[in-house]
Amino acid sequence: MRNSFITGVTTGAIIGTAIGMMAMPQVDRSTKRRMRKSGKVMKNMAEDMYDNMVKWMR
Repeated sequence: MRNSFITGVTTGAIIGTAIGMMAMPQVDRSTKRRMRKSGKVMKNMAEDMYDNMVKWMR
């Protein structure tokens, strides 16, 4: 069961990346910059939440 979940998540990530790469060239420079910045913000938020959960579980 776990193996099929991981396979599904990996497949979805690969398909999503491929579609994103096909759509990205049609987006202007400022939109790409905004998307990169939003991605970094979400990554930092996820890292902070993870760190907080680890500290809370101790």
